Amino acid sequence: MSDMDQYVVVDETFGPTFQGEGSSAGRYAHFIRLFGCRLSCAWCDSPQTHDATRCDVAAEQRILSIEDVTSWLAADPAGLLVITGGEPLLQPHVVGRLLCAIRERALATDIEIETSGAIAPADMITSAVTRFNVSPKLAHSGLRRHQRIRPAVLRGFADSGKAIWKFVVQELDDLDEIQDLVDTYGLHPVWVMPEGTDSATVLARMRMLADPVLARRWHLSTRLHTLLWENDRGR
Repeated sequence: MSDMDQYVVVDETFGPTFQGEGSSAGRYAHFIRLFGCRLSCAWCDSPQTHDATRCDVAAEQRILSIEDVTSWLAADPAGLLVITGGEPLLQPHVVGRLLCAIRERALATDIEIETSGAIAPADMITSAVTRFNVSPKLAHSGLRRHQRIRPAVLRGFADSGKAIWKFVVQELDDLDEIQDLVDTYGLHPVWVMPEGTDSATVLARMRMLADPVLARRWHLSTRLHTLLWENDRGR
């Protein structure tokens, strides 16, 4: 084991708060937001983790040891711990060791990883998590298809039995794109979430999406943190 496998590159840690999205929305939670992402979506709501054209990324980056993180959690053990980003699976070795340490010390009841679905998880991570919140990017992200859709990776998540699928939507036509991915890769269960970083946009898009999502027998996700606190960080 190298020394670097004991250190995780972090943007921020925060909580207690509520998980705002997906199948665990509304749950008491703590968050670890990791640094770095290979994708750069046009509407990214966490550019500080990777986008030097929009943010002072050097000022955002923090290097924490596994002990730093577990000590933070030990002060207020989490019912739900959410590892988000950026892209958490860019740091597979240290994240795997971190999750094992959290499990060994019973510092979280459930652990979720939020990922783009473009990188396959290490076996150690898959064993330690409760679920993956996998969010494949649609065409409106501005990314090329080969960047955002990795067939073997999607099938691996689907086969793990630990994935829920959360799609960020701007327009009703996006639902047809989701349907194609669902049918091609056997994705289930599906959560549709409106894109938006202010409560007015989120509510308007949820109302637009509600009946069409019901008609497809999918789930509709709010962005609870946005409805409560707009675009405030650390909430």
